[in-house]
Amino acid sequence: MLTKVVLLALPGVAPFEFGVVCEVFGIDRSDTGGPAFEFTIATAEPGPVRTSLGYDMVITDDLSAAADADLVAIPAHAIEPMDERVLQVLRDAEARGAWVLSVCSGAFALAEAGILNGRRSTTHWMHTDRLAKEYPGTQVDPDVLFVEDRHVVTSAGTASGIDAALHIVRKEHGAAATNVIARRMVVPPQRDGGQSQYIEPAAPESCDSFATVAQWMLDNLDRDLTIEQLSRRALMSPRTFARRFRAEMGTTPAAWLNRQRIIRAQQHLERTDASLESIAQTTGFGTAAVMRHHFLKVLQTTPMAYRRAFGVREAV
Repeated sequence: MLTKVVLLALPGVAPFEFGVVCEVFGIDRSDTGGPAFEFTIATAEPGPVRTSLGYDMVITDDLSAAADADLVAIPAHAIEPMDERVLQVLRDAEARGAWVLSVCSGAFALAEAGILNGRRSTTHWMHTDRLAKEYPGTQVDPDVLFVEDRHVVTSAGTASGIDAALHIVRKEHGAAATNVIARRMVVPPQRDGGQSQYIEPAAPESCDSFATVAQWMLDNLDRDLTIEQLSRRALMSPRTFARRFRAEMGTTPAAWLNRQRIIRAQQHLERTDASLESIAQTTGFGTAAVMRHHFLKVLQTTPMAYRRAFGVREAV
């Protein structure tokens, strides 16, 4: 059972992500039916550790504290080469079957240690492409809040560290203990969705040869657009249009169109109080049920949940 937790403090550590691990594992909640962990903060060189905000934290324990830890956690930090002693602590923890948790950019330390090779992982959506490029041995999922792969847990940006940490508590101590912690933290014990719903929708990209037809697609999202219609506007055969569209736009016409419909629906949900059926019709999904299906598939959340999270609320 999970009893001993060691949190590593690294140069450039992000205070919020550091605090998330402290909040979940560092507080004795046994008085309200929650768990109490043996919690230690350690660093390679005891003494002041500079944070990402420019102030120092004084850490008194060295890395030997992690030698028998049931969980070694590493929060967000400056993405730069790690102290080899820290990397070895991570390798040793993984080798003996302990939990290893990273929050946000902490995944880069796990990747540098080699323990993400052959595993799925995630990190903040701003860094997922870099993680995948620099460490091709790991399969990076940019859409989820966290990934568990054989006791190695990587979380996405910032607050998703709460979700990942509570997941570990749930696996080791059960739902009741997790609910105690979540209630004290005033957070849901288990969140739905993924980090893709937090990514700012980018303006649709198109190369010059498809700019006109792409804009026409955006202007007619409510219509049932077919490959034949689109190819005629591009003055190509359907087969040639589909092949060149994929080559130049990086995806199929149907997938590109579906993504633009989701982006447009997000905008309506954020900025208007229109009904789900109305938005579904306006954006070309046809029905609220179909729109819900695509939201769940792409954003891992429902249109109603997305509106609750991001819809504009009038001041009272």
